[in-house]
Amino acid sequence: MEALIPVINKLQDVFNTVGTDIIQLPQIAVVGTQSSGKSSVLESLVGRDLLPRGTGIVTRRPLILQLVHVDPGDGRKNEDGGRDVEEWGKFLHTKNKIYTDFDEIRQEIESETERVSGNNKGISDDPIHLKIFSPHVVNLTLVDLPGITKVPVGDQPKDIEVQIRDLILKHISNPNCIILAVTAANTDMATSEALKVAREVDPDGRRTLAVVTKLDLMDAGTDAMDVLMGRVIPVKLGIIGVVNRSQLDINNKKSVVDAIRDEHAFLQKKYPSMANRNGTKYLARTLNRLLMHHIRDCLPELKTRINVLAAQYQSLLSSYGEPVEDQSATLLQLITKFATEYCNTIEGTAKYIETAELCGGARICYIFHETFGRTLESVDPLGGLSTIDILTAIRNATGPRPSLFVPEVSFELLVKKQVKRLEEPSLRCVELVHEEMQRIIQHCSNYSTQELQRFPKLHEAIVEVVTSLLRKRLPITNEMVHNLVAIELAYINTKHPDFADACGVLNNNIEEQRRNRMRELPAAVPRDKAPAGGPQAEQDGTGNWRGMLKKGEEAAGSGPGSPLKGVVNLLDVPVPVARKLSSREQRDCEVIERLIKSYFLIVRKNIQDSVPKAVMHFLVNHVKDSLQSELVGQLYKSGLLNDLLTESEDMAQRRKEAADMLQALQRASQVIAEIRETHLW
Repeated sequence: MEALIPVINKLQDVFNTVGTDIIQLPQIAVVGTQSSGKSSVLESLVGRDLLPRGTGIVTRRPLILQLVHVDPGDGRKNEDGGRDVEEWGKFLHTKNKIYTDFDEIRQEIESETERVSGNNKGISDDPIHLKIFSPHVVNLTLVDLPGITKVPVGDQPKDIEVQIRDLILKHISNPNCIILAVTAANTDMATSEALKVAREVDPDGRRTLAVVTKLDLMDAGTDAMDVLMGRVIPVKLGIIGVVNRSQLDINNKKSVVDAIRDEHAFLQKKYPSMANRNGTKYLARTLNRLLMHHIRDCLPELKTRINVLAAQYQSLLSSYGEPVEDQSATLLQLITKFATEYCNTIEGTAKYIETAELCGGARICYIFHETFGRTLESVDPLGGLSTIDILTAIRNATGPRPSLFVPEVSFELLVKKQVKRLEEPSLRCVELVHEEMQRIIQHCSNYSTQELQRFPKLHEAIVEVVTSLLRKRLPITNEMVHNLVAIELAYINTKHPDFADACGVLNNNIEEQRRNRMRELPAAVPRDKAPAGGPQAEQDGTGNWRGMLKKGEEAAGSGPGSPLKGVVNLLDVPVPVARKLSSREQRDCEVIERLIKSYFLIVRKNIQDSVPKAVMHFLVNHVKDSLQSELVGQLYKSGLLNDLLTESEDMAQRRKEAADMLQALQRASQVIAEIRETHLW
C-alpha cells in the first residue's frame, strides 16, 4: 500500500512532461483563510522552512508539493561536490536543477510567483510544481492554494474574492482530491470558510479532513476539546489539532523540529487524553493513510480514463498524418482522394453523410424535381395575357381585311410569348445546381478529406481548380438551356400528336356550341333569312354592311379596354370605359386561349424533362468525369510540390503535442500495469 503514493507521483511526473492536467490525479488540497496557518501546517509536514512569509495574501499561485520519502543512505552530493545532503528539492520549471538550500527554494517560489502573477498581489491558476526528497517526510502530494479573502488590498483586483474562490473550487471539485480544511482554533468553528467551501463540493464529507491550528492561542480558560471531539462540527474523516510556530518563533529561527517537540509537550499537558490523536506527526500519518486508500479506490477509474484518452489521442494523431516523405505520391494520393470523395458525394456514396440538410446529389435531385419542377408547374399558361391582348393580336394578324377564321399567326405570336417565360426558371435551375457543386467542395474539405487541412496551400489550389472548372462549364450549360427554349420557339409544331388531339376535342366543342345557338333562333324566322338587324346579327356580328358600318362607328368611340386602343376621337365625344365583346369575339378568344394552354403544357413538359438532362450532361457529369484529370494536369507539377505540400504553421506543433500526450498516456498505462503485477492494487 505504501508504494501507491510514489506511483501517483510517477504519474504526476509523466503528465508534467506534457504540461497538462487532463488527468485528475489523487492529491490533497489545503484550503483555509488568510493567516489561518496553512503554510505552517505544510512546513511542519515537510520539516523545513521553505514557503514565503508575509502579511496579506502570500500564496498567489497553486503550489503542487510532492513529498518523496528517501532512505537516509540515498543522499545526494552538493553541487560543489562537497558532502552528501539528505534533503533536496526540484522545480518542474527549472528542469533538472537541484536545490539543497531551502532558503533558495523559498526565493525561487517568490520570484516564479511574481514572474507569472506580477507584484500587485494578483493571483494566477498556473501552478508551481515542487518535489521535496527527504528521509523525514512521508509520501504525500499536497496542493497549497491561496487563502480565502473578502476585501481586496492595495492593487488587488476588485473581484479578488471571486477569483480565489473559483481557483479553490477548480481544485477541490476534483473527485480524486482530499480536502484539508484548515481553521484557526481562536475563531468560531461554525463560521469556518474552509469547511463551508468544502461542503459545497463534498456535502457528504467523504473526502474532507479538518485541521485546527493555533491551539496555543485560545483565550485563557477555554480549550478546543469540544471542537476536536467533533461535537461542534462533525467531520467524517476526523478533526486534528496542531500547534504552529508563532511569528516570534520564526523570527528567532526556531526550527520545525523544535516546534514539533514543543507541540507534543503542549498536547501532553493541555490535552493528555487526545495527545496521541493530534499533532503534526499524527496529521502526516493520517494524510498518508487517507491518500493511500483514496488512491486505491481511484485507480480503476483512473486506468479507464487513461485508456480512453490514449485511444482518442491515437485517433487525433492519425488524423494529423505522418510527415511527408514522398511528395509526389502524397500529392497524387490527396488529389485522387478529393476527386473520389467529390464524385461520391454527388452519387450519395460518400463516407461522411450529412444528416442536418440535403447535400450533393440529393440536393441536385431536389432542385430538379422539387424546386425547378414546382416552379414550372406554377407558371400560368395564360399568365400576363388578357382577353383584350388576345383580341388585339387577332385583329392585328388580319390586317385591313375582315377574317372569317381565327388567324394562325396570332396563335404562334401569343404562344411564343408564353413559352419564352420558361427560360428564366430554367436558367435559375442551372445556377442552383452550380451553387451546390460549389458547396460540395467545402463539404469534402470539412468532412471527407481532413488531410487537406494539413496543407492549406494545396487546399486553396484544389478549390481554385474546381471552381475554375465549374466556372467554365456554367456558360456552356446556360447556352444549352437557352437553346432548348429557343428550339421550342423556332418551330411551333401544331401537328404534335398531343396538340392534334386537343384541337380535335376543341373543334367538337365549338361545333356543338354552334348547333346549340342555332336551336335557340325563333322558329318563325328561317335561319338562312334572318334580318340584318335581328338577334343573329347582334350575336354573331354577321349582319349586312350597313350594320357593320354602324357597329364600326360605335366601335370608333370605344375606350382604352377595346382592341382599338389609341384611336384618336376627332369629335371630342366622351369615351365609354369598355364595351361588351360580341359572341364571335368571345369565341375567338376562347379558341386561342385553349390552344395556347394546350401547346404550352406540351412545351413545359418537354422543358421540365430536357433541362435536368442538359444540366447533368453539360455540368454535373462533365465535372465528375474530368475532375481528376483537371486536378492532376493543373497541380501535379514538380515545381509546385514544395509549395503545395507546405504544412500549416501550427500543424507540426499540434502533431508533436498529440504525440507527446499519447506517449505520456502510454507510459501512465504501463505504470498502472506495474501496480497490478506487483499486487499493490
